Amino acid sequence: MHGIGNDFVVVDARAAPLALGPAQIRALADRHTGIGCDQLLSVEAARDPSCAFYYGIWNADGSPSGQCGNGVRCVAAWLHRAGALALDTPVRIESPSGPVGVRVLDAHRVTVEMGEPAFEPARIPLDADAPAEAYPLALGAATVVVGAVSMGNPHAVVVVDDLADPALPRLGPELTAHPRFPAGANAGFVQLLGRDHLRLRVHERGSGWTRACGTGACAAMAVLRQRGRVDACVQVDLPGGRLQIDWPGPGHTLWMTGPAAFAFEGVWSPDPGEGQARHGD
Repeated sequence: MHGIGNDFVVVDARAAPLALGPAQIRALADRHTGIGCDQLLSVEAARDPSCAFYYGIWNADGSPSGQCGNGVRCVAAWLHRAGALALDTPVRIESPSGPVGVRVLDAHRVTVEMGEPAFEPARIPLDADAPAEAYPLALGAATVVVGAVSMGNPHAVVVVDDLADPALPRLGPELTAHPRFPAGANAGFVQLLGRDHLRLRVHERGSGWTRACGTGACAAMAVLRQRGRVDACVQVDLPGGRLQIDWPGPGHTLWMTGPAAFAFEGVWSPDPGEGQARHGD
């Protein structure tokens, strides 16, 4: 499946929790010898009795992730197609970072309650003494000013004039691994086109540059909303497509709306030596 180009392998693990190790996930995510994906998602029985289901998230390098905005839309659409979620009915499903609310608008479009953005350094986590709208970070001989926020996972947001800036391919990985983010960070570079329109590229921890990042779109909007630079409803254009982000401000939850698409189904049969994949229809 994919959400505006951010692609996922979705595994039905409702009968038993997913039992794949990091090496197996890396083999499955390999785009040459496996299936290929930015993240692996498992759909499992809920652990929280207030939720209908649980979903797990693993990056392409096999590391776990706390949240994935495009992924939760795909999980909701998958559950709807499986007959487990009704249209236009609010439901809570459980992520590794806690419950999120979802509503399937139609077979390919989902809105998600992503929670309230967290700017406190300890919750991101970020090595800083107090919350601030901007933090100067040293990257080699340069200093980059970032906004930092958690959307269930850590984000560093940099406002830029041009997303084609040749420095970004270098800055993305460096910012993702910056030591002031002890758990790493998703590095988002955002161009402000208007108070209701942003353009964004994201280098994700554990997956690299992706065509879309749902939590990254939420983070970029939240950082700019905190600074008073955008309105409560914003369209965010990523390389793979567009998301709508709605957030009135502090004290309110943030909502993300966008598509979810099915690409193909199959059975993964890795060769013990090469990790080859056999795809179905």
